[in-house]
Amino acid sequence: MSDENRNDEKVLEKLAQEFLREQRLKRRWSIFFKCAFILLIIIFFILIKGISSSSEKTAPGKPHTAMIEVKGKISSSSNASAKNLIKALNKAFDESQVKGIILKVNSPGGSPVQSGMVYDEIMRLKKQHPDKPVYAVVEDICASGSYYIAAAADKIYVDKASLVGSIGVLIDGFGVNRLMDKVGVERRLLTAGKYKGFLDTFSPQSPEQVAYAKDMLKKIHEQFITAVKEGRGARLKKDDRLFSGLVFTGQDAIALGLADAYGTVRSVAEDEIKSKEVVDYSEKENFGDRLLKKFGTAVGYGAVKAGIEKEFLHLE
Repeated sequence: MSDENRNDEKVLEKLAQEFLREQRLKRRWSIFFKCAFILLIIIFFILIKGISSSSEKTAPGKPHTAMIEVKGKISSSSNASAKNLIKALNKAFDESQVKGIILKVNSPGGSPVQSGMVYDEIMRLKKQHPDKPVYAVVEDICASGSYYIAAAADKIYVDKASLVGSIGVLIDGFGVNRLMDKVGVERRLLTAGKYKGFLDTFSPQSPEQVAYAKDMLKKIHEQFITAVKEGRGARLKKDDRLFSGLVFTGQDAIALGLADAYGTVRSVAEDEIKSKEVVDYSEKENFGDRLLKKFGTAVGYGAVKAGIEKEFLHLE
């Protein structure tokens, strides 16, 4: 190879090295600015969250009725979670100016665990504060897990067309193993533990698994029934339909002893608690929380789309 060719190669090598250095520098600055931008957004919404939290309502310094909403699905990640409901209940019971508590219920139910935790906490707080009555007021629906919670109230008020009850437990899902056989799809499931693939959607059910699931459901159902009997006592009528999982109208619920009378939040506050001013003690996501969730998701998606993960994981 001639000296001239060698010189050309050295020049090309230097140009390539300079190009790579320049690209690395650009990538580092790109990462820096993207991270700085995300950090500024996070700080901005933390400040908004702090402002919105500081503007939350405080209880008035005079006698009033505390209202707590049990709305929507009951789960650990919803507004109607045990964490939120228990926090609101403790605030209401601890406030000296609260003369009574109303659970405003409009929920189809949800987690038996979350519902049971709230039920137990209401029963505990009632023993500690016997002077503060608890009433449940049903709007459209009070079924399953929400009725579990309502059963802890001293009285349950409904509308004649409310849907009440559904005292039962279920596990639902789909079985597609036969469809897989027809289209020639093989399920490859590896487990350590005989029942680790219990109720797997893509595997056939065995009689043994079904029997175990039914026994589990029966035990949870019995816990539910025990709580309802403890809360409602002698008001419950002897009727085989009570704990069958059926839902009843408010009118039938009163006849069966699942509810006590017709009423609204306003009528119960005025007639039962004798304190017509109602203050909402519900724990809800504030404006800052909602923005953080929405923009956190958007920023996360944008980060993936922009390839930031690729930049951080890049090996040089």
